[in-house]
Amino acid sequence: MVSDIKIENVVASATLNTRIPLDKVVARIPGTEYEPEQFPGLVYRIKDPKAASLIFSSGKIVCTGARSPELARKAVKKIIESIKKARIKIKGKPKIRIENIVASAKIDAVLKLNEIAFLLPNAEYEPEQFPGLVYRIKDPKVAFLLFGSGKIVCTGGRSVNDVKKAIKKLEDELKELGAI
Repeated sequence: MVSDIKIENVVASATLNTRIPLDKVVARIPGTEYEPEQFPGLVYRIKDPKAASLIFSSGKIVCTGARSPELARKAVKKIIESIKKARIKIKGKPKIRIENIVASAKIDAVLKLNEIAFLLPNAEYEPEQFPGLVYRIKDPKVAFLLFGSGKIVCTGGRSVNDVKKAIKKLEDELKELGAI
């Protein structure tokens, strides 16, 4: 019933356990942007794998835009290597952590969101504010956006397995309620 599960975005983070002189990074790494009066982080975009990162002076890196957890880890490693090549010392081996996976899927049915809003606990639906129904589950801890067309978005998973498990759980609940 659910088809076309597609990872849209993966957010990963790393802590470098050292302060990062962002003015040196922007001077030594081409393609970086740093405007401290606008935002405290430095923006660094890479092409392969395609991702964007925010690097903070605290040593924290947040990377977004990768299409899989593997590509997110690869992007963070590449960013760390660029920082090292810019002659900035990093203590130890940074731990890379997947923070969030956003996935989309399609339920092969028209979803009657008004009915579903009454049937599902923790569902929020205010069509005057937003055309999608918001539904949260606790295990795995994710949030869904459901649209009348049958399109769904799942966010909050920390692994592809979390996403698949959550979508299966949603599908089972909707079937049990007679909503699909």
